[in-house]
Amino acid sequence: MKMKNLAKLVLSLGVGAILVACDSGSTTDSSATGTAATAGTINVVSREDGSGTRGAFTEITGIATKDANGTAVDNTYSEAIIQNGTEGVLSTVAGDANAIGYVSLGSLNDTVHAVAVDGVVPTSKTVQDGSYPIARNFNIAWKGDLSAAAADFVAYIHSAEGQKTAVDKGYVEAKLDGAAYAGDGKMSGKIAIVGSTSVSPLMEVLAEQYKALNPGVTIDITSNGSSAGMTAAMEGTADIGMSSRELKPEEAAALKSDAIAVDGIAVVVNKSNKLAGLTMEQVKAIFTGETTKWEDVQ
Repeated sequence: MKMKNLAKLVLSLGVGAILVACDSGSTTDSSATGTAATAGTINVVSREDGSGTRGAFTEITGIATKDANGTAVDNTYSEAIIQNGTEGVLSTVAGDANAIGYVSLGSLNDTVHAVAVDGVVPTSKTVQDGSYPIARNFNIAWKGDLSAAAADFVAYIHSAEGQKTAVDKGYVEAKLDGAAYAGDGKMSGKIAIVGSTSVSPLMEVLAEQYKALNPGVTIDITSNGSSAGMTAAMEGTADIGMSSRELKPEEAAALKSDAIAVDGIAVVVNKSNKLAGLTMEQVKAIFTGETTKWEDVQ
């Protein structure tokens, strides 16, 4: 009888453990072991070639290398799912339990789970103090002299008010000593801004705030990637180009540029994946296709 009761107790405890493990609210401390809770093929999701976020991510993580001639080589996994914008990455990862991708920290939402990298969770604080290792500047660039309206808008972006907006939206300010915006509200004109889909959400907020102060100014924003933004600025089809990476040598030679905020790049997985963290080497191995199974993430 005692043995029978003992067996019942063990069975009860085993069922309880299974129920706890299946509870969607449970957490798995995988940061120490680097072991993922998800099994099966890792579905890598990457931004398109020409994306500033991809350029910064591959450079910082070591995915991009240089050949014998010094030419940059992007070693992103050839089987990666390519998305042409931040929202595409978020929706793909949110809808695929085996997916992993990367997005601007400022665009991160609760549809996905951001993992720690080298033991550090991506937040505006860890980007600011430099402990989170994957971070980059948001840059704007222009050719020659800006129009009066565009120059005034840039002044607003770099002002105390503009930089506070960057912080309020989850970024880190690029200008620590910005003065108060000194515009009189009488500015008029049209400003065309083209480029990074990662910079666009912040730029759209800044533009709305500026237009509220200067109703005579129209600002058109086109989100089509950092490289497209730099090309538009160089060709003169845009007043201002947006880039979520540093300018390439040929771009820097043709354009003036400045940072408007500092942003982290979050590595994201599906919310059902309880993986807490990865090392930078694990990130590189996954996104180059060296590691292709979640069971091998350890």
